[in-house]
Amino acid sequence: MKNNLTSPAAKAGHESVRRHNLSLVLRTVRDEGEVTRARVASLVGLTRAAVSSLVEELLALDCLSESGKTSSGSAGRPGTVLKLSRTGPAGLGVEINIDYVSVCAVDLTGTDRVRVTEHTDHRDVPPAEVLAHAARLTNRVIASTREQELRVVGVELALPGLVSGGVVRQAPNLGWSRVAAEGIFGQALSTLRPAGRALAVGSGNEANLAALAELWFGGLGGVRTFLYLTGEIGVGGALVVNGEILRGAHGFAGEIGHVVVDPGGPLCRCGAHGCLEQYAGRAALLRAAGIDPDTGVRGIAELEQRATAGEKRAVGALREAGDRLGVVLAGAVNLFDPEAVVLGGIYRSLMPWLEGPADAQLTARVVSGRWHENGSRLRASSLSGDAARGAAARVVHDVLDNPAAFAVR
Repeated sequence: MKNNLTSPAAKAGHESVRRHNLSLVLRTVRDEGEVTRARVASLVGLTRAAVSSLVEELLALDCLSESGKTSSGSAGRPGTVLKLSRTGPAGLGVEINIDYVSVCAVDLTGTDRVRVTEHTDHRDVPPAEVLAHAARLTNRVIASTREQELRVVGVELALPGLVSGGVVRQAPNLGWSRVAAEGIFGQALSTLRPAGRALAVGSGNEANLAALAELWFGGLGGVRTFLYLTGEIGVGGALVVNGEILRGAHGFAGEIGHVVVDPGGPLCRCGAHGCLEQYAGRAALLRAAGIDPDTGVRGIAELEQRATAGEKRAVGALREAGDRLGVVLAGAVNLFDPEAVVLGGIYRSLMPWLEGPADAQLTARVVSGRWHENGSRLRASSLSGDAARGAAARVVHDVLDNPAAFAVR
C-alpha cells in the first residue's frame, strides 16, 4: 500500500524535472543560437551525459538540429553544433480585425515563414461567417507550412475587443458581443480538415499579442516594462510589466482607446462619448483630414502623402490626434510609470507628425518630471510588432516550455 501511495508522486516529480530540463536545454540553444552539447552542459549546470540524453529527445521531437563540427577550444574531440530546428513544430497566429484577416506561421526560431493577408470589411457580417473565412485562410497556410516541412502544433487567435476564456465579450467596432470565437473557429477548421490532427486553439486580445511581438522581436533592447498602443479603426493598448502582459482582474486591462478625452465628444460604438478613438482612430483621422474614412489603409497612405507635402488640413488633423494621444498617454504614464511608450499600427508611419504634440503633452503632464531623463521614451514600433506574429509566437513559447507535449501522437 505504501508503494502505491508514493509511486505516483515520485513519477510526477521525475516527469516535471524532465520537462523542466528539456525546456532549459531548448531555451539555452535558442538563446545561444549555435552551441555544442558541452557548452550547454556548462551553461545549465547539468552533466554532459544528462544533456546528451535531453538533446537526443529534442532531436527526436524535431525541436533541434545538429550538424557540422566546431572546435571546443580545449583538448578533446570537436563537438557538433546544435541549433533550433527550421523544420518540425511551428505556431500559427490568426489576426481577425475589422477589415482584414492575417495568418502567420513561425518556426521555433520565431522566423515568419508563411503569411497570408486578405482585406475584407467585417462590420455587420455575422461572426460565424468571419470566423469561417479565417478558418479557410488558416487551412491554406497549414498546407503551405507542410511544403516547408513544418508541423503546425497550435493556433492562436488575435481578436479586437474584450477577450476572455475563448469568448469575445465585446468588440464594438465589429459589433460582436459574447461570441465564442475559439469554439466556432475550431469547429470550422476541423470541418476543413476531417482527416487532420485536431489543433488546439487559443485566443487573446490583438493589442496584447502585438505587444508581445514587440517584446520578443522588436527593437526594445533591455526595455521590459512599456505601454503599447496600436492604431487601426479602433485604438488598442497593452501594458507589459517585467516582460509579462498586465491583464487586470478580468483580463481586460489596456483598453486605452475607450479612455474618455471629452465627455461631451462624439458618440463611440462602445456607447460612451468622447473616447480617444473618436479623435485618434483611423476613421477619425481620415475624416479630420478631409479623406473618405472608408478608404482604409489606402486613406492612411494618402494622409501620409498629404502631410509630407505640407497640406495644412492633413498636418492639422495629425497634430490634433497627437495632442489627444499625449493627454491620454500622460495619464497612463502617471499611473503605470513605464520605461517606454510604443506606438504601433497606423501610428508607426505617422510618427513624424504625431510625436511632437504627443511628446509636448507628456512633458507637460507627467508629474515626476522625468519623462526625458533617459532620452525619448516615446517611440514607434518595429516592423516585427504585429498581432498575428505575436499570436504565432505565443504557441511557439508553449513548445519551448514543454516540447514533449507537442510530440506526434
